[in-house]
Amino acid sequence: MRLILLTSLTMIAFAANSLLNRAGILAGADPVAFGAVRLISGALVLSALAFWNGKGLHLTDRTRIGGVLALLGYIYGFSLAYRGIDAGIGALILFGTVQVTMFAGAILGGETLPRNRAIGALIASFGLVWLLWPSEGAKVALGPGLFMLVAGISWGVYSLLGRKAGDPLATTAANFLLSAVPGLFLLGLFQWPSGAALFLAIASGAVTSGLGYALWYALLPQLGAGRAAVAQTTVPVLALVGGVMLLGEVPGLGILLPAAVVLAGVAISLLPQRKIGSNGS
Repeated sequence: MRLILLTSLTMIAFAANSLLNRAGILAGADPVAFGAVRLISGALVLSALAFWNGKGLHLTDRTRIGGVLALLGYIYGFSLAYRGIDAGIGALILFGTVQVTMFAGAILGGETLPRNRAIGALIASFGLVWLLWPSEGAKVALGPGLFMLVAGISWGVYSLLGRKAGDPLATTAANFLLSAVPGLFLLGLFQWPSGAALFLAIASGAVTSGLGYALWYALLPQLGAGRAAVAQTTVPVLALVGGVMLLGEVPGLGILLPAAVVLAGVAISLLPQRKIGSNGS
């Protein structure tokens, strides 16, 4: 029961990231400045947690470059996307893209994969294309949609790189801390968030990102890869519900249908089936 409760709390934190970012942009925050504050506050919380646990950050490790670049792509793509996407749809595009990116990374790495994961990834990809396809009365604005695709690809790459991390908490704290350096520079170029927007940016960085990621890393060994993947499919649903209840966002049928296709593809990719190798056997 404790594991279920803590996992549910973590998924709520992940969904809250979308709600907080969307609310912050609606409150007038510059998306670049919002992302910078999120990085800085997250870096402070994660670094404090890492040192409290007696972990070194190893900031000079050359392998940090890829992780830092991927994290920057995720944070700023995420914030820029929410200028024109509802919270729930943004979460859907993000997590659908993450699944497809990690599938592609596994293929390129020559991994042995379940057949259903290939089918599910193709279905999810079709749903994302349908959702973003330019048309009269477009379902999702192309610019913000592409920014969220960048965020999803970046987070997928970050997750793939993170599989090699010896200590996920210390690694993430170091990546956030190094990414906060350009964040400080960008804050000098863009207007600081103020009032409610500043509070939302700090909450997103320190609580739903910093503490949320720390709790997630603590739960992962108990959940295992399969249950962890299934748990994350609830995030877009939670964000959609939260967007309706808290932000007054009501998606139409033109959004719900491709959204259902994306979620179906992700769900199919998580079903246990026979594995196939890169040689097709």
